[in-house]
Amino acid sequence: MKYFIGIDVGTNSSKGVIIDEKCRIIVSAMEEHGVENPRPGYFEQDADAVWWKDVCKIAKKLTGELGGDVKRLGGVGISALGCDVVPVDENCRPLRKAILYGIDSRASEEMAYLTEYYGKERMDELMGRPFNSSDCMPKILWLKNHEREVYDKAARFLTASSFLTAKLTGEYVVDSFMASSFSPAYDKNFQIRDEICREMYCEPRQLARMCRTIDIAGYVTARASEETGIPEGIPVVTGTDDSGAEAVSSGVVSPGDVMVQLGSTCYMVYCSNQLIQEPRLSCGRYLVPGTYSVDGGTNTAGNLTQWLRDNMYQDILETERKGGENAYSVLDRRAKKIPAGSDGIMVLPYFAGERVPIHDPFAKGLFFGLLLHHTRDHIYRAALEAVAYSVAQYLDILKGHGLEVGKVIATGGGAKSETWMQIISDVTGFPVHKPEVTIGASYGDAMIAGIGAGGLSGFEYLKESIRMEKVFYPVPKHYKMYEKGKKQYEKLYENNKSMMHMASEMKA
Repeated sequence: MKYFIGIDVGTNSSKGVIIDEKCRIIVSAMEEHGVENPRPGYFEQDADAVWWKDVCKIAKKLTGELGGDVKRLGGVGISALGCDVVPVDENCRPLRKAILYGIDSRASEEMAYLTEYYGKERMDELMGRPFNSSDCMPKILWLKNHEREVYDKAARFLTASSFLTAKLTGEYVVDSFMASSFSPAYDKNFQIRDEICREMYCEPRQLARMCRTIDIAGYVTARASEETGIPEGIPVVTGTDDSGAEAVSSGVVSPGDVMVQLGSTCYMVYCSNQLIQEPRLSCGRYLVPGTYSVDGGTNTAGNLTQWLRDNMYQDILETERKGGENAYSVLDRRAKKIPAGSDGIMVLPYFAGERVPIHDPFAKGLFFGLLLHHTRDHIYRAALEAVAYSVAQYLDILKGHGLEVGKVIATGGGAKSETWMQIISDVTGFPVHKPEVTIGASYGDAMIAGIGAGGLSGFEYLKESIRMEKVFYPVPKHYKMYEKGKKQYEKLYENNKSMMHMASEMKA
C-alpha cells in the first residue's frame, strides 16, 4: 500500500493530508496565516515566509506522524491560491511579496491600456474575453511600470503552485488550468507566444513551461527533503491552483459537475465536454484529460462573513475566545431564524470589488433596505443571500450557453454552514450536495499525486471514492421569491455603479 501527500496553500490557511490508495485520509495538518492589505486594492503575501514556510511545517507534521511508513510515500501534489504573481531570482528567491489574485486590482490602468492597445478584434483572437483582475500578465506589466528594479532582476514570474513545485524540485512548471490566467502569453495549445511576451511583458524564458496537472514535474531534492521531511527522490506532480484541486476533491470530474467553493472568496468550476467562448468567465482546459473548465470567481464570501463577525458580533466572538461555542455556529443558527429574503434587506457583497459577472474593481459593498426593526442577524443572513445571488448569476451564464448543470457540489469552510447551503439551493433552484470529506484542496492534491504516480487508476475512480454527506433541496416558495430578489440585486448594482466609481475617485 502506497501513500500520497497533498498540501494546499490558501488565502488564510494551508492544509495537508496523506491518503492511501483507497483515498482514505491517514493524517492531516493545518497552519493559519494572514493576508497583507497595504493599501486599498493591494493584497499580498510573502512567498517564502508564508507559502513555503507553511509547506515545510505541514510536511514535517505529516511525515512525522507517518513515522517509519514514510518510506511508503509514492508521490507529492501541491496546490495554492491561483492567479497571483511572484517574481523570483535565479535561485527561486522572491524579489518582492507576491501580488495576489482577483482581489488585487492594482493593475487596473494596465488592463485598460492593454485593452485599448490590442482592440476588441485582437483581444477576441488572443483571449476570447476582456482582461480582468485575475489575469497575471497585467500584473507583470505593472511591475515593469512601477517597480522596474524588481522587474529587471526577475529571472522568472511565477504563480504560487509553480513557485512551490520549484522549491520542491527545481523545475519551473505550470498546469493548463493555471496557465489560462497568464493569457495572452500562452496560446490555445498552451505554448508560449514568444512575440506576444517580448512585445509587452517579459522574455518567454521567464515563464514556466506548461505540463499536465498529473505529469511528474520532478523529484524532491536533497535540500527540499531536509526542509520538509519528505524523502529525497519522491515524485512531485505539476500541481494546480487551489480551486482546481478542491474541485477534484469534491468529485467534479465529469461534464455537468459544478463546484461552488466557499472559501475567503467564492470560486466556481464547471466541468464541460466542450470549450466555449464567454467573456465574463475563464474558459480553458480542465484538469481531467479531454474536458474543459468554465470558471468564475467572486471576491467575497468567507472574508465577508468574517468581517461581519469581527465588526458586528464581537460579544459572540469574545465568548468563543473564552472557550464558548464557535461564533460561526452561533451566527449560522441565528441566521436560520431570519425569514428568507432577510425581511427586505439586500446586500451587495462587493467589499473588495467584484469579478463575475460585472468585473468591476471599483464596485463597493452596499447595505440596502434597512429599517429600525432590523437586527444584525438580518444583515448577516442578507450577506449569505448576496453570495448566493452571485452563484446564481454564474449558473445563469452557463445555462445561457446551453450547458447542462448536473450536480452542484459545495466545498470549503462555508459548506459547514447548513443555513448557507440551504440558501444557495433556494436561490439557484438546484440541489446542493455536500461531500463527506470537506478538508478541501489538499485532499484533491493527494489524489492527483496518486493518479500521476500510478497509485490510483484515474479520475473516474474518484467517483467511487468520494461520497456525499447531505443534499440540500430548494424550497419552491423560497426559490420563487429569490427569483424576484435576483432582479433587484442586479438593478441595485446598475443603479449605483456610477456612485461607486465616484467614491473611488474621492481622495483627501
